[in-house]
This record gives sequence, C-alpha cells and structure tokens, in this order.
Amino acid sequence: MSSEAPGGAAPTAGQSVCYRHGDRRSFVRCQRCGRVICGECQTPAAVGVHCPECTAQARASAPRTRSPLARAFRSGSRTPVVTYSISAVTLAVFVLQLVLGPVVTNALLYWPPLTTVEPWRMLTAALVHSPTSFFHILFNMYSLLVLGPLLEGLIGRARFGWVYALSAFGGSLAVLWLAPNQAVVGASGAIFGMLGAFFVIQRRLGGRSTQLIVLIALNLAIGFVVPGISWQAHVGGLVVGALAALIMLRTRRVDQQRRQTLLLGLFALVLVLATAARFVLL
Repeated sequence: MSSEAPGGAAPTAGQSVCYRHGDRRSFVRCQRCGRVICGECQTPAAVGVHCPECTAQARASAPRTRSPLARAFRSGSRTPVVTYSISAVTLAVFVLQLVLGPVVTNALLYWPPLTTVEPWRMLTAALVHSPTSFFHILFNMYSLLVLGPLLEGLIGRARFGWVYALSAFGGSLAVLWLAPNQAVVGASGAIFGMLGAFFVIQRRLGGRSTQLIVLIALNLAIGFVVPGISWQAHVGGLVVGALAALIMLRTRRVDQQRRQTLLLGLFALVLVLATAARFVLL
C-alpha cells in the first residue's frame, strides 16, 4: 500500500499509513484535513489532533499575543506612555547623578553662558535635579504623574510631548533673559507648562478654574519667597505651555492637523530665534 506525499490530496478512507511516514501504520486522522498521521506527526488540538501542515497554518493565522508593554504603546491605548517614559528617564538620570556624582549634573544642567556652544542644555536641564534634595525630584515627579496622565489623555501623546518639551525650553529661555548668570536644574518649567496648558484647556471647555488658579499662584509665590528656586523658569514654562495649548485648541479639527503641526513648529522656531536674539542684542 502506497502512502500519500506531503501536500498531496487527502487520503482515501482505505489508507492506514502515515502520509509522511509510509512504513508506519495508523488509524488516526488529522481533524482538519483528514490525512492519516502517526504518533510522531500528531499535535493535540482542542478537538482531536492536527498534522504538521495544519498545525503550521493554524499558528501562522493565529493573532500574535503582544506583551503588556507593546499593548501600552499601540495606537488607541489610553496608557499615558509619554508621561511614564519621561518620569522613568528622569528618575534614571537622578540615579546616575547619585552614583556618578557631579559629572552627570554638570553635563546636563543649563547655564546661559553655554547656550551658544551647548544649546541642548536648554532641554536636558529638565532631566536633572538637585542631588542634595530629594524633595526637588519628588515634588516634580509627583506633579508629573498627577497632571501628566490627565493632560495626555485630553490632548494625546504627541501634543503632550510638544507641551512638555516646549515648556522646558521656555523655562530655560526665561532664565537666559532674566537671570543670565544663574545655573538651573529641574523639570519645574515643564511642570508649570502643563499647568498653563491645563488652565487654557479647562477655560476653553467651560470648567471651573478657581482651584487651578490658586494652585498656580501658590507655586509661583513659592518661587519668589524660597531662595534657590528659579521663578524665571516657572514663569517661562507657564507662559509657553499656555500658548502651546492655545495653538492646539484653535487648530483642533481633523482638517487642521497639518496647520497645527506647522504652527507648533513655527512657535518652536520663535523660541529659538528669541534665544539667538539674546546674544545678538546684548
């Protein structure tokens, strides 16, 4: 009795040898295609067994199970991955500050005289915090983890990234103009930018903003009263965050998305030009 070659037609009812191993008798058939299969070729299924070819086809057509991390980053997920990513990177940098000492802080802090040679410090300053004060990073990260998911859920991941980055830059820009000899560290400018954006959005949606105004006022007052806190970065971040949110609100329709991206890019360019103007005019 001859056996059927792999990939051939289904065996007839009289066949009793494995279609892959012609010298092995079997009376078990694949539940899907009906081929006779020996014990070596059988793969247990929900009902009966499958042959190697049907098993491979089922595995290829089955949806892949994504990891929790992949599911969080997929489109449509409500997980505030930008907020969590920023906080994770900031905390990692703080650990490096504690382990490696001043070299990390000195490499990332913002000091206005270095702007022309190391302009990236205007952004990286938001990643470093005072290594001698745990309250500094705890307050900023607490604020980020409380406000970030709310704001990211309202405006989306990309827009939230715009607000955070532009606000951090705006805080450094204010330091450049108002305190040109002061070195600064911390995400406070970006945090105040989130507060400014939240205020603009809440007002636009008709929500009550009294509590938010009080919160902003109290935090701004602390910057003026407590020594060692850069109120300039707070004010700069607040203003830039509010303006970025205003641009987003004015161009929030689906058919205005290209205009929104263009306007945000132009806004970023204005901040860069304001940075350059500081060295041209003074």
